[in-house]
Amino acid sequence: MIHVQIFYPPSSRFDMAYYCEKHMPMVQARIGAACTGFTVDAGLAGGAPGAPAPYAAIGTLHLTSVEALQAALAKHGAEIMGDVPNYTDAQPILQISESKVG
Repeated sequence: MIHVQIFYPPSSRFDMAYYCEKHMPMVQARIGAACTGFTVDAGLAGGAPGAPAPYAAIGTLHLTSVEALQAALAKHGAEIMGDVPNYTDAQPILQISESKVG
């Protein structure tokens, strides 16, 4: 199982409802059957008492392969990235990982 994690640093604007209800479902639909699901985490706090969360949000896409992701981004990447200003002014940071446990 491949995971694409999208980290959003704190910014002046992040519309969590839009991200959860519109953006991530749209991304899943564009990727198709290769995207088996997604999760969204909202940052609450950092590791030290009283520290702010290092990320406003972290989205995770669950995918069957890196190749499927690359094919979907080649076809729909402009649409997906073009939607980002609808919910945030933060610059997303992506990481592609392979699950080893869980």
